[in-house]
Amino acid sequence: MTPVTRDTTLLRLATAGSVDDGKSTLVGRLLYDSKSVLADQLEEVSRTGSAPDLALLTDGLRAEREQGITIDVAYRYFATARRRFILADTPGHVQYTRNMVTGASTAELMVILVDARKGVVEQTRRHAAITALLRVPHVVMAVNKMDLTGHDEAVFARIADDFATYADRLGLRTVTPIPISALAGDNVVGPSPHMDWYGGPTLLEHLETVAIDHDPRGRVARFPVQHVIRPQTRELPGHRGYAGKIASGLFHIGQQITVFPSGRTTEIAGIDLLGTPVDAAWAPQSVTLRLADDIDVGRGDLIAPAAAPPPVTKDIRATACHLADAPLTPGARVLLKHATRTVKAIVRDIPARLALDDLSHQPSPGRLAANDIGQVVLHTVEPLPMDAYADSRRTGSFILIDPADGTTLTAGLAGALPGDEGV
Repeated sequence: MTPVTRDTTLLRLATAGSVDDGKSTLVGRLLYDSKSVLADQLEEVSRTGSAPDLALLTDGLRAEREQGITIDVAYRYFATARRRFILADTPGHVQYTRNMVTGASTAELMVILVDARKGVVEQTRRHAAITALLRVPHVVMAVNKMDLTGHDEAVFARIADDFATYADRLGLRTVTPIPISALAGDNVVGPSPHMDWYGGPTLLEHLETVAIDHDPRGRVARFPVQHVIRPQTRELPGHRGYAGKIASGLFHIGQQITVFPSGRTTEIAGIDLLGTPVDAAWAPQSVTLRLADDIDVGRGDLIAPAAAPPPVTKDIRATACHLADAPLTPGARVLLKHATRTVKAIVRDIPARLALDDLSHQPSPGRLAANDIGQVVLHTVEPLPMDAYADSRRTGSFILIDPADGTTLTAGLAGALPGDEGV
């Protein structure tokens, strides 16, 4: 394994692409060539005595190996001397789009694979649209299987132009096209001897050097309360604390804060990190906040700076990716889970569905079927402090749950559909 220094940064990335575009082979190639494969794993995928089947490094389920497709999200951890990585290998089949949404929801970079022989297809556009909706900051468009086209530069240029046109309409601004052969290893870790016309970085070089902004000071501070820590003895009064994971931004002692949805204001008197008092803490640290005043705060409340409060509303307009097999229809009564708070809600309207081929809005579709992306209007029983997803990926997102059996129905992002600037 490659030694890692304390100064290396962490990059969360995900892969997406159509079935048989080579996602699992690409991930296996990254792990194999970066020497991030354990000896027993290497023995498992090399039993035939020929070249190792790299896809088996990620397709861990028996059904995945039998069918030759990725079904579940496979998380892999690897590192180089320059950076640490958490990689989510997401499914390519349309049936498992819901899994792709899960894997991409925390990604800072998305690798979208395209088969050089097929070019940009419907599932490529679907994955690009979801990447845009989830506000993934960086995209790599990896044109795979270039060896099967004779390493033709014109093929790569045509596909890169097609994808760039579609990405621009989605609002994806930082797209890096790279021609690769995952099976042969061309331009994955090392440069390809067959594509001397390409002067850009290899995939791993780009992953190691892409600029990722982890500065919490540039983001709104949000702290969903998970647990109330009550004083254990009469001898220690005033030590009530509020534990949770900072969703975004930075908190510090003396900071004026407001508790939502109550609207009560006070200041931070103390911060405990792993049992140690600190002056400041930031996302994604798990901490306990102690407040100057003994006000009513419970699980599900949100603590935010008084100077930068979130909007509080019972009426939510959001972009939704429907995940369940049963359709979502107006009038449906659901549970809405936002951060650590769950409230009752009703689907008031579904104004539009997004057509992924041309990004047009289909008005009043009447329902959202599985894997559909559309606009929903919700009304909640209790007010929620919900940011726009464009401002905060953590506190601008939510899920809808079936109150009867707890099934996750829909992933929601507060804000408009692509191209709907008026909402």
